[in-house]
Amino acid sequence: MPSSAPVIIIGAGPVGLCLALALAKADIKVTIVETLKEENFLEQVPRAGTNHASTLELYDSIGLYERLEPRGIIAPKFHYWERKGWQRIAEFDHSVLKNDTRFPYALQCERIKIVEEGLKLARTKPNIDVRLGTTFESFEHNASGVKATVVNEAGERETIAGSYLVSAEGARSIVRKDLDIEFEGFTETERTLNIEVSYEFRDHGFAERNYISDPVQWSNLFHWKGPADRWRVHFPTKPHETEEAILAEDNLHRLLRDYLDYKTGYIIRGSNLYTVHQRVAKKFRVGRCILVGDSAHINSPIGAMGLNSGVHDAFNLAGKLTAIFRGEADESVLDRYERQRRHVALSHTQADTMQNKRRLAEQDPAVRKKNQDDLRRTSEDPVAARKFLLRTSLLDGLREAEAIA
Repeated sequence: MPSSAPVIIIGAGPVGLCLALALAKADIKVTIVETLKEENFLEQVPRAGTNHASTLELYDSIGLYERLEPRGIIAPKFHYWERKGWQRIAEFDHSVLKNDTRFPYALQCERIKIVEEGLKLARTKPNIDVRLGTTFESFEHNASGVKATVVNEAGERETIAGSYLVSAEGARSIVRKDLDIEFEGFTETERTLNIEVSYEFRDHGFAERNYISDPVQWSNLFHWKGPADRWRVHFPTKPHETEEAILAEDNLHRLLRDYLDYKTGYIIRGSNLYTVHQRVAKKFRVGRCILVGDSAHINSPIGAMGLNSGVHDAFNLAGKLTAIFRGEADESVLDRYERQRRHVALSHTQADTMQNKRRLAEQDPAVRKKNQDDLRRTSEDPVAARKFLLRTSLLDGLREAEAIA
């Protein structure tokens, strides 16, 4: 049995907060350590925000969904497009999943809204100690517990004792690096440009989520709720282009004018550039130290697999830790967490995001046509469409993982 010391979670992103809330629901003490302070916690770069049906069910189990739905957009359908001539290839409708989930749709709700509402909810739980403005420096661990060394908001170094240490720090995880766990995979040479723009794309037939195929300039187009409703447009860039040139205002306008082909009527709300990695940690656990989310696996955002699979890690781990604290399982159950979630990261998250990118950027005209014909046929066949959506909404991944002993 573990001691009464809290589970220490490093990072108050969606994954860390969901883990904390799930553990708190099971009456387990949690300490969350987060570098960002109260005054700048919400000043984060806009990132992922398509929440799949599988994830909405999990949010609902901890009381988070009801806080997120009013701040998001319910998106029952998504489209695949051919950019040349703006031909719609396929429309997928989540209603075919009505017997598989209580949420036959995706919810477009950005990461920043998830952490804002998650933090508010965490602060209502007496067994969650939230330490904002606290920098995690190092840790020690042995068979009986863990100790995290942090610098608190007052600038003082202190040690926090815990039962387990969970890294929800993100791709630069100190825990993963200090445990010398290899982060296997690769980094793409081309970066991706994200432009946030206000424009009424729905007037031109677009759904809230759109995947646009083009051999030169593929893209994604997603709708986010305001204030100041906006759409996020992704563009590939060339390795030799400088960040300054890519983010220059005249370049952003050139890309949007070429893309929209409507020339005017849009407002640029922001832009940023990011590098895409496809990596999975060789191990997700060493003793009482455990990796979740981007600390354990990172991938292309195409298909919205990263945030969702990270949240799935959190709930899977919460179930395992709860069983340990209740004396229903020993620590070997944490090896099962690793087997289950690493399998999903490799066989679903990584495989599917790479396939999504290949499909959108395919150069060979014959292969492009075949891909598009396959998507069209799949979308028009309810049985095939349901099978496709069970995988893309990650319901299959959850079920497959649970079957792994």
